[in-house]
Amino acid sequence: MTDWNAMSDADFRKEVRQFFEAEYPEELRHLPHRPKFAEIEHWHRKLHAKGWVAPAWPAEYGGMGLNAAKLLIFYEEQQRWGVNRGRDMGVQMVGPLIIKFGTQEQKDYWLPRILSCEDIWCQGYSEPGAGSDLANLRTRAEIDGDDFVINGQKIWTTMAHDATHIFMLVRTDPDAPKKQQGISFLLAPMEQPGVDVRTITTLSGETEFCEVFFDNARTPSENLVGELNKGWTMAKALLSFERIFIGSPSLAQNALGQLESFARGRGAFDDPVFRDRFAQAALDVEDHAALYARFADQLKRGETLGADVSMLKIWVTECFQRITELMIEAAGPDGGTIGPLQVGNVSVDVLASFYKARPTTIYGGSNEIQRNILSKAVLGLPG
Repeated sequence: MTDWNAMSDADFRKEVRQFFEAEYPEELRHLPHRPKFAEIEHWHRKLHAKGWVAPAWPAEYGGMGLNAAKLLIFYEEQQRWGVNRGRDMGVQMVGPLIIKFGTQEQKDYWLPRILSCEDIWCQGYSEPGAGSDLANLRTRAEIDGDDFVINGQKIWTTMAHDATHIFMLVRTDPDAPKKQQGISFLLAPMEQPGVDVRTITTLSGETEFCEVFFDNARTPSENLVGELNKGWTMAKALLSFERIFIGSPSLAQNALGQLESFARGRGAFDDPVFRDRFAQAALDVEDHAALYARFADQLKRGETLGADVSMLKIWVTECFQRITELMIEAAGPDGGTIGPLQVGNVSVDVLASFYKARPTTIYGGSNEIQRNILSKAVLGLPG
């Protein structure tokens, strides 16, 4: 097995870049939608054969065992080349939690199936009335013999209609004195009576989000990960590392590149007002990239990220929205056109980009919640 961490950062970046550029299908680059597994299965098989499905997992569990510095490089190259994340909820979310909190039996059973995508996962966290304030969740799980019986509803469940299993936070002790207590982390099969999945059509016409209803659905008690009523602690375990990736500068950088190509083709740079606004957006993107680099250096030094990492998500998503608004303006009367607009050799779907930017300030913890975190935990302001 290759010791990737023994390589220099430059050599590792070169190897990852060469593999992506040589092997990733051109037709899948920078997909504007989240694909079903069948659409990207051949790419997943390539990654699985190479042992690159789970770059952050320890090698003993089938991962690449990358340290923080190498992991950032891997994801940066993935984003640079437009490599789709695929169906990675199992690898990114539930797998690491099973590795950290699961029993040996759970590791032996679930981890190989996650790597092979024999099981495809979705995340059951958000509910009506429990989104950014997730501790308000009301979906119940009650013990009945050797099973948990689940009743309730999840919403904004990404690609639930293409998943075989769901990992979810459920309330197992409704009488707990604090709302963060009495929550457990369960794994459950989707293909069973009592589970009803309904897709949600977004403004862009995509159906990647779903509602999931549970009516006496069941899962074996052995599918409890970690301790009963301790799920909230587990759910927070990955947050700081997740937030540096959700705050990656690539989101705004890619949009800025699209805007520049499209605006030049449209002659928008002849307008001095547009040039000024573009320059401001470009400076915002550069400032965010510098901030991201600071947090990335902390990870490379093995330091734990603090609450101030929330700045990344706020900055990049709001910058992304401003760029897509500027793109709509640059399109003029064509800004409301559905589908790609052709300018020379450049094809840009400005309306799809605009729609894609709208929810970014909401998912992953709304920007309002992130500002509250910064005000309390970083600035020490009263709640």
